[in-house]
Amino acid sequence: MAAAIQSQGRSAVDTVGWYLAKVPLPHGRFSRFAFEVSLIGVAWVAYQLVRGVVEGGRVDTAFENADSLIAFERSIGIYWEVQLQGLILGHDFLIDFFNWVYIWGHLPAVLVLAVWVYLFRRHVFAQYRNAFLISGAIGLVFFMMVPMAPPRFVTEAGFVDTITLHDEVYHALQHPAFVNQYAAMPSLHLGWNLLIALAVIQTTKAVWARGLVTLLPLAMLAGIIFTGNHYILDAVAGVGVALVALGIANFLHRKFQGTRIHAVLV
Repeated sequence: MAAAIQSQGRSAVDTVGWYLAKVPLPHGRFSRFAFEVSLIGVAWVAYQLVRGVVEGGRVDTAFENADSLIAFERSIGIYWEVQLQGLILGHDFLIDFFNWVYIWGHLPAVLVLAVWVYLFRRHVFAQYRNAFLISGAIGLVFFMMVPMAPPRFVTEAGFVDTITLHDEVYHALQHPAFVNQYAAMPSLHLGWNLLIALAVIQTTKAVWARGLVTLLPLAMLAGIIFTGNHYILDAVAGVGVALVALGIANFLHRKFQGTRIHAVLV
């Protein structure tokens, strides 16, 4: 009661700061690292669990949405996915390469670069961490509201599931029983790769490093199309979600500038 009375008349920012003043925030090197690992770990587990349960009973809707998306892409002249995938079919080394890009160029690459940003570019880490969390939350809304069968399930259109046919690693890392197979829209594979590339580009002047990380989202764009996991509009939506999330994260950074919450969470 006393806390509620004392918080009356304060702005939302001041109120949050007042409550945080009563909570020991992680400022030490080890405690801060443990905090970040725990926050991201809990968010990732929650994301996978929620992403996995939103599938139930919506398979027909997912295929209907895929048909509608394909029809829309046709109407605007960008339904190129079958032809693009056809460029690599029949060439095992290309199939293996783009399967590898899709599997290992996503979370493993993002995690490695995220650790690098945390260790050497700490001043932007929280902004981009928040952008990842926000984009993940937006993605979950899409997955629930607009379930979408990926191209690899639309075999009658000529798509091939190259990862299932040629690679067992991905399904070992993300077993179909625990993930939503109808979460093609938006492509966070591309969106998250773009975010981590932007973090590196923003914080380094080395031309070679900027050029290298620029290839990351470009390679993933090719990977999500060539493996039959996403449509072109999934990629467009993934980029849009990532940029919106980064904009929100930057807004929060400015909004909470100089407050206690800014020191750790923003």
